[in-house]
Amino acid sequence: MEYRQLGRSGLKIPVLSYGTATFGGGNEFFKAWGNTQVEEARRLVDICLEAGVNLFDTANVYSQGMAEEILGKTLEGRRHEVLISTKATFPMGEGPNDYGSSRAHLVKACEDSLRRLGTDYIDIYHMHGFDTHTPVEETLRTLDTLVQSGKVRYIACSNFSGWHLMKSLSVSERYGWARYVGHQAYYSLANREFEWELMPLGVDQGVGTIVWSPLSAGLLSGKIRRGQPIPETSRLAQGGSQGPKVPDDLLFGIIDALDAVAAETGKTVAQVALNWLLQRPTVVNLVIGARNEEQLRQNLGAVGWNLTPAQVAQLDAASATPPIYPYWHQRGFPMLGEPVV
Repeated sequence: MEYRQLGRSGLKIPVLSYGTATFGGGNEFFKAWGNTQVEEARRLVDICLEAGVNLFDTANVYSQGMAEEILGKTLEGRRHEVLISTKATFPMGEGPNDYGSSRAHLVKACEDSLRRLGTDYIDIYHMHGFDTHTPVEETLRTLDTLVQSGKVRYIACSNFSGWHLMKSLSVSERYGWARYVGHQAYYSLANREFEWELMPLGVDQGVGTIVWSPLSAGLLSGKIRRGQPIPETSRLAQGGSQGPKVPDDLLFGIIDALDAVAAETGKTVAQVALNWLLQRPTVVNLVIGARNEEQLRQNLGAVGWNLTPAQVAQLDAASATPPIYPYWHQRGFPMLGEPVV
């Protein structure tokens, strides 16, 4: 397993991590993702560790804490072998302070996550989204306090816009507080908007990218084909997808290119799609999910080899979309900003 440095930090993480949104199945939305319970989860964790995947990604909101609880049980007696990433910000109750990135909510959310996970520290603590109601200074001061206390090792964010992230980095620098070293972002061959602003920001500011939904909620899993119905057992069919609809002409053009490259390499469509991401600037880690051992082992096969430059270019061309303003204008003047490809 390859390990990469997470942004401007000393932490090295594997290029693949295991996402636990499939653990628990605590409500209708997450049941569509999966319903993995402790015994099966423990087996999946064993497979990950055998392959060198020692980073496990979860969130307090996944099945309202059940995913954290199940992950904690699977890691009993081997916490020292692994890295845990979890998140806060989204609602965990009906009260006015049961969501957001305020000091009141974050301190409680962190303590609750530590209890559910059965640990006394979190390796990477993400803000799951940007809280527009709480001053950035309050959020970052609270996170810095959690770092200083030893309850959190590194902080990261998720689903931020460019100005959200840049403002946060500026505030951390101004006061000498812990800074975000990673950004967990939605990115795949079918969804490349991340490249317009967040990728160049990450290059400039040293923020590593942890990719969520690298197969675009299963669109790039190899199960979706032109003119064929979506499999009833898939997450897509059961209502567990996120993100805007990908136009059919774009999607099937990408799938055609993936099929061609898969035939050349002897790899699966999913493995090719994941490997493409691992060659993109700032990408440090892909969060892979799996409902069963077969899916997990297939995703683990995305590492240990690389697409050729020609194959990368072929996939780039098939998945390219016109950028929105001002990025199309900037690309007309390379001396003002080199195109991101």
